[in-house]
Amino acid sequence: MTAEGPAQSPLLLVVACVLLDRSGNILITKRPPGRSLAGLWEFPGGKIEPNELPERALVRELSEELGIEVAVTNLEPLTFASHAYPNFHLLMPVFLCRSWRGETVAHEGQELAWVRPAELSAYVMPPADEPLKVALPRLLEAIAPAAKAGTA
Repeated sequence: MTAEGPAQSPLLLVVACVLLDRSGNILITKRPPGRSLAGLWEFPGGKIEPNELPERALVRELSEELGIEVAVTNLEPLTFASHAYPNFHLLMPVFLCRSWRGETVAHEGQELAWVRPAELSAYVMPPADEPLKVALPRLLEAIAPAAKAGTA
């Protein structure tokens, strides 16, 4: 404990993407065995490396995890998540992407599922992602006319 209050946990910056296909489905991935939070569903993305911009990190992660090419210009800021885990505090900008090149393929042993936004509540997600299950359907509905114009 410091004079200002409890000692702060390290801040972990990660980035995530809501990949939205032409039918309005969102891609979620299941964390594979052997990783922290294995078996939970999440939005694709990952850690932001030192001196890396969030958008560049997301482009890199989507290529590594799913084998797709995403242009930075196709990433739209959507929302964010902030959650205090026991050993760190996670801050996660979440971007919307409606256009990419290539087919999504699980490159890291994860399961993939395309789901309707309203179906997210049926999937168990990490604590930081849980609030997004409620917020995303509303956010996507608010931008529905634009969301239906995308290509995948």
